[in-house]
Amino acid sequence: MMDASKRAGVSRVTRRKTIYDIAELANASPSAVSAVLNGSWEKRRISRKTAERVKALAEAHGYSRNIQASVLRSARSKIIGMIIPKYDNRYFGAIAERFEATARNHGLFPVITCAQRDPELEAAAARELVSYQVETIIATGATDPDGITDICRAAGVRSLNLDLPGSAAPSIVSDNRGGARDLTLKLLDACHGTAPGQPLLFVGGRATDHNTAARIAGFRDGHADRGIEVPESNILACGYAGAKAYAALDAWTGDLPRGIFVNSTISLEGVIRWLGDRGALGADRTLFGCFDWDPFGALIPGNVGMARQDVNAMMDEVFRVLGSDQPEEKVTLIPCNITDAG
Repeated sequence: MMDASKRAGVSRVTRRKTIYDIAELANASPSAVSAVLNGSWEKRRISRKTAERVKALAEAHGYSRNIQASVLRSARSKIIGMIIPKYDNRYFGAIAERFEATARNHGLFPVITCAQRDPELEAAAARELVSYQVETIIATGATDPDGITDICRAAGVRSLNLDLPGSAAPSIVSDNRGGARDLTLKLLDACHGTAPGQPLLFVGGRATDHNTAARIAGFRDGHADRGIEVPESNILACGYAGAKAYAALDAWTGDLPRGIFVNSTISLEGVIRWLGDRGALGADRTLFGCFDWDPFGALIPGNVGMARQDVNAMMDEVFRVLGSDQPEEKVTLIPCNITDAG
């Protein structure tokens, strides 16, 4: 009987097998499969039985490791991939939009996938992108950027980190510490008339995250510049969700703060709800500043300013690095812009 797709005149597009598929079928590691296919398996002390099984599977599934063919194939693909952590965030949405436009301006076809801040999903996404012959993968806000780089290197694919740094590939990151310091100073100065010398509250994020840790350091730097000590209890790194920010403030045992440094626009919703429930929302009550920018958040009464990450400059640097013959495995910091409210 004729296949339904053939009767309908539809051809099927099948995904090519990757080194990871062969490794799974052979019950071997990707590095062992790579060694068998490039002929170095004896030096690696891989058994002949394993080598023969890998070769048979590779041949049966049409997979072959040919460096010259790989280079030619890569040059023709013109596909560039990006892994992002979230869709429901204006910052990552702006990155995705700018990435697509910039990639097309460079004659490339952009492909974006979301991994939900899950390292297993990140790895799976990287392998899928590799299987569809991407030339480069940009890991944005990845929880395990070096793991993604390892996958890319095994397949001969370039990688680069954006928003969160890694140690194995070039990284382009906002200057979180410098931006947090500048925003803290702006907020402290706004609060000085009614609460001179009073430390701010820091709300949102996870202290173990690179970006949050850098922002906490910048928050402390700003206070130090004004000669103000920050008690550890003033750092409410409770997670990003608005509900968690609300709960952390609800558990706060001190007096109503004069100023709050909000670590994310995601946390801002909970902060605003908490202030509103206490009648503390407004320019004459509790002031706040937020790291990252939202056009509606900028209009909320009591907002002193926001740290806006420079997505355009970050993406320009990404493609500058990609255009370099030998990009350095270093972290490049992109300054943030501190915007006024309104």
